[in-house]
Order: sequence, then structure tokens, then C-alpha cells
Amino acid sequence: MYENDLKKVFAGKRVSDVLGRFQINGGKSRITTLADASGEVYIHLSNGTKMQMRKSDLPDIYEISVDDSLLDENYRISFRDERGNLTSHIDPYSFRSTLSDFDIYLFKEGDLIRSYYSLGAHLETRRGVPGVVFRVWAPNAITVSVVGDFNRWRAGITIMDNVQFSGIWEVFVPELHTGELYKFAVQSSIDGKIRIKTDPFAFQVEKRPKNACIVSDLSYEWGDGDWIMKRGMEKLEKYPLSVYEVHAGSWMREGDPNSFMNFRELADKIVPYVADLGFTHIELMPIMEHPLDLSWGYQIINYYAPTSRYGTPADFMYFVNKCHINNMGVILDWVPAHFPGDQEGLAEFDGTHLYEHADPKLGLHPDWGTRIFNYGRFEVRNFLLSNAIFWLEKYHVDGIRIDAVSSMLYLDYSRKEGEWIPNKYGGRENLEAIDFLRSINSKVHEYYSGVITVAEESTAWPKVTAPTETGGLGFDFKWNMGWMHDTLEYFSMDPIYRKYHQDRLTFTLWYAFSEKFILPYSHDEVVHLKGSMYNKMPGDEWQKFANLRAAYSFMFSSPGKKLLFMGDEFAVTREWKESEGLQWDLLNRDMNSKMRMLVRDLNALYKKHDELHRLDSDYRGFRWIDFNDSAQSVLSFMRFSDLDDEPMICVFNLTPVVRRNYSIGVPSKGVYDEIFNSDSTLYGGSGVGNLGKVFSVQTRMHGFENSIEITLPPLAAVFFKREKDHGKQNNN
Repeated sequence: MYENDLKKVFAGKRVSDVLGRFQINGGKSRITTLADASGEVYIHLSNGTKMQMRKSDLPDIYEISVDDSLLDENYRISFRDERGNLTSHIDPYSFRSTLSDFDIYLFKEGDLIRSYYSLGAHLETRRGVPGVVFRVWAPNAITVSVVGDFNRWRAGITIMDNVQFSGIWEVFVPELHTGELYKFAVQSSIDGKIRIKTDPFAFQVEKRPKNACIVSDLSYEWGDGDWIMKRGMEKLEKYPLSVYEVHAGSWMREGDPNSFMNFRELADKIVPYVADLGFTHIELMPIMEHPLDLSWGYQIINYYAPTSRYGTPADFMYFVNKCHINNMGVILDWVPAHFPGDQEGLAEFDGTHLYEHADPKLGLHPDWGTRIFNYGRFEVRNFLLSNAIFWLEKYHVDGIRIDAVSSMLYLDYSRKEGEWIPNKYGGRENLEAIDFLRSINSKVHEYYSGVITVAEESTAWPKVTAPTETGGLGFDFKWNMGWMHDTLEYFSMDPIYRKYHQDRLTFTLWYAFSEKFILPYSHDEVVHLKGSMYNKMPGDEWQKFANLRAAYSFMFSSPGKKLLFMGDEFAVTREWKESEGLQWDLLNRDMNSKMRMLVRDLNALYKKHDELHRLDSDYRGFRWIDFNDSAQSVLSFMRFSDLDDEPMICVFNLTPVVRRNYSIGVPSKGVYDEIFNSDSTLYGGSGVGNLGKVFSVQTRMHGFENSIEITLPPLAAVFFKREKDHGKQNNN
């Protein structure tokens, strides 16, 4: 059956009004079915005989009247198809929709929080018959049919019913099983054309370049109950959060350079590696299905399917489970800001701008040429909100990091005057996107205790991490992009010029507690000719390593949670490429191996000492000792806990000159242990230090009654903590 035929048969009618079993007078039923037959079509009776069905005046429509006593509930239809192959199947149109009125109502209101149970492809048993129910939202379609191997991928063979004219189309196909391939053939009411689309709610998709959807049940035997229980008891604002950011396709490549590890292979290698380094979480750049290997995953086609490049849904569940039983969380990059215009995806799904805005001033992203979701449409909000919940429920992930939040918040983002449409108050704020983000954060925190949401937001939008009830967006954390840019600019300078730019390191403390921040050295900083972290550093090889050690030490001691991109931990020398694995051979070199040891020890220090994490978002957790010694490029500050522990003293000498007899004020008299020195020979440094400890003297300095005189190694950080067995004398 083709486009004009479909219009003729079903325009203005529901499939359930035309096809199926209908009771008529005299204990009879009229059976009407759809068959692409080359000859006779038969219905099989309960007594083992069969009756020929009459072809109607409508294309491919056959009908018959039968005594109910001769008709099985699950009657079968048989015929030879256009290729002459004999086919026999239980009539799919004898099954009526099971979608409830309430689900339809909630979906249209944007409140069907787990709509992935209602839409998509699901294994079901009806009247004792196993099969698959297919549902898809396409309100501007004349007809929708499901196509697959089971009907030779022909549109119009397995027609779906527009349930109560809701715009949600459904068909139950008996005797289909897990692994069936399918797509939807959507005929638009606008131009009458049939568009072949992948299922927006597909749980699994074929490996590229193929892109058919795969029926999948997402069953898995989880073993992470203890982790989930523990996660629900912790509020990460006061706990250590140290994130290892990963691009799954390029962390390690083995064998064929064009192939990838699947999630199981990756888990078995990366989980023990990252656990040994001491990170608390792995953050994965987008792993949802996307079309191009050479992208980073941020142009998603199938939001509910982990990309088949790395294996099956069960393989990804194995990855998450392995992380959890090794006491590591998993954060997913999630992209509700935009989607690509690939013809098989969401763009113009039913011949109209269904998921995106029609006006390019609202619906077309000026930087990436992608489509922008229509956050004001309840069904679209429902699709995205359900998707966030889906990854938390079905895959047990521990957080989502929302990409490109700034592009969502501003109607004029990257647009010139006249290229954007103001909101109803005449402003530039995207009110619908703001409301959507608040809804996402509220629902995630309502349903999943201990799960975190993170914003990549690069402007000064207020209250990103404030609760929604106080007017905030409701995120748990925000990437501190300003800190990232300022510190990298500083550490990239030749030390001779740093005395003129010390404000690059001190300025961020003016706003460090305005939000709950993560301090990121992310993938964005080691691509597009920006150079690797190692190659950003000035000087010869020794100075590059020393500068990098100092930069990481500054990050781990500064207020805010931590994030480091893969490979930075052992100072890869080349810029990251998504098509290449990391330079693992560098770990055979002494300096790179020792850099990895430094990161491991910084993680251990960060997790062990409460003062380095408990008050990350509270001004009480930080106090400058001296930020004015720019002439010598020396900084010193204290970090505090709310548990009345001794503060940690952090001192940085950011020139290659050893500074001896350098004095700083301290809050109490006593013996101060040098608990960390980035210039240690263990890390490839020169070994300059303070022989393990220094003693305070009663000399007033920096507002304190006592001070310590220390040796500052070159291009290094040294951290001190007072021994507890010496009487405390607080002189504040």
C-alpha cells in the first residue's frame, strides 16, 4: 500500500474503526484485515478449516463475516505475499489499544514522568500471545506504520492506530521477539510524504552505518544495591567529588584503529585504573546514539539508546555496575540543548516541526546548525524529562551534566540583533527553557536521592545552583569556567611575567562561593589547537612538569569539586583526538609515571582531609594568608572544615626560584608538618623542602600572632598542618 492508497483508506479515520474484529447481529463477527497478498487471503477457523476472505474495494483490505462459534480469539490470517511466499500470522488488528486515558492526559500535560514505559517498543503478552507493542507520537500524521524485517520494510503493511485521535499511534504485533529490527513510516498530513524515522524512544539501535531500532527488554541482574543505598545517604556538597572525564571511544584503542572497545572491555580496564587513581566518579561524554564517529557524541539522534559502537544496553549496564561495586559513581553528559537535523531522527518528525521550533530564530542553532527543542511544548518537555529519569532508573547512573546550558537560557545566544525573538516581557531570557531546567532538577532530586545534576554554564547567570523554591535553577553544581580559563592563562605564562597577572589566580575567590562549583580541566581545553595540558606549560621539560604539578595542586586545594580529563593525569603530550587512543606508552617514562602518582596522591589527600572538601561552597572554608606577594609570585591560604579540625596551610611558589626563609603567619603556635610537597622527588621534582616539619615562632605576621619560616621549592606547592598534640592557641 502506497501514499495515495493510505490517504484513501485511512484519512480522517482511526485504524481501529476500519480493521479488526467487529460484532454484528446474529452471533457473528466481521473481520477486516490488511494484507499485501498476491492472491487469496484466508482466515483459519477453530475447527481447523479455513475460509477465503473477500477483497474489498479498498486497496489491500480483506473482510469476512464468521460465526463467533467458529472463530478463535487469536484467529490467524494466511496468504501468499507479493513475492509468492506463504505467510501466516495472528491478526494484529484483533488487539485493541491498552494505552490508558490517564497516560494520554499526563503525556499531553508533560507529566508522564516515565513515558518510556508507554511509548517506544515493548515486549508484551496479550491474550496469552507474546509480541511487541509499538507506540509513537506523531500528531500531524495521516498514517503511521511500523516497518521491519517482519514485513519486508514496506510502509503501509503494519498500520498503527491513532489512539483516541491523541496523536499517539499504536499497534501490537503478535509473535515478535527481542532483537526485532524496526522503524516508523510516518505519512505527513502536510505534504502526504512518507518519512522513515527511527523510534524516538528506541532502547537500542543498530551499529552504524545502519540505524534500525532494535526491540530490547533492558533486563539486567544488578549487584550495586549497597552503592545505591549509600548514595542516597550522602549529600555530595560536603563530600569529596573528584571526577575523571572520559571519551569512551578514545580512552584506549586496541588492534584495529577503526574499532572500539565495548563497554565491558572498557569497564574491565578503566575501572581498576581510575579506582587506583582515587577519583570518586567517572564522567562519560555523551554515550547516547549519535551518527558520526568523529563527533564527540553531542549531536544525539536516539536519546534512549546507548551507542551501539560500544556494545549493547547490557554491556553499558555492566559498565555502571562495575563502577558501583568498586565505589565509583557514573555521571553522563546529557544534551537537551539541541539535536541534529539528520533525516532519520527527530527533525520534522511528522512533516512538521514537532520537537523543534518552526521559526529559525528560535529553532535553529546559529553555531552548530542543529535544531533547538521547543521547551514550551508539553510533550517535548515530557520526552526530555523522561529521558533524564530513564538513565537514572534503567542504568543506575549517579548524575547528569547538562551541556551548553547557556545556549538554552538566552534567546539571543550567539545571535545578532534582528536574529532573535524577545520573550513576552521583551527580554532575552528563554522563559520556557528556564522553567524546563527547574523542572528537570526538581524531578531528579524528588525521585532519586543522592543523584547530582551539573550545569555547564559559561555566563554569570545568577542562582544556577540555588534551590528552585528560592528562584534558582536547582543544579547541584556548576562548572567554574572562569576559574578554568583564568588559571590556564596564568600557568601558561612564562614565570617572568606572572607577577603582573597574579589576579588571574586570586580573582575567582571573589565569587567562589556564589555557586556550588566544580573546578574543571575538561576536554574543551585540550582540543582545537589549544594543546595538551603539558604543552600549555612554559619552559623546558622539567619546568613543564613542575608547572603542571603546581597547577593540579592549586586545583585540588582550591574551593570547589574537581574534574580532570583523561590523559591529563599522566601528562599526555599531544592534543586529544577522538580518533586516537591515549599515549599509554608515556607511562613507561619516569616523569609521566610520577605525574600520575602526583594525581593519585592529590586525590588521596583531598579525600582524607575534611578541610579540603567539606566547606567547598562556604566562605568559612577559605581564608587568605597572603595574596599580595605578586613580586615573588607567592600565594598562601588556609582551608577549613566545619568539624573543628586544624586548617590546612597551602603555599605556592610559582617561579623557578627557590625561596628560603620565607615567613607566613599561622593561626596557632606549634609544630607544622609538611604533608604535601609537589616538588618531591617522588613526583619528579628537585626534592627541595622543609625536612618534614617546621616550628612556629611568636612573630606577628599577616594578622596572626605566630608565624612559620619555610623553604619554598621552585614552581611548587607545599601544604602544612599543625600537629594536634601541641596545645592550640587561637590568636584570631
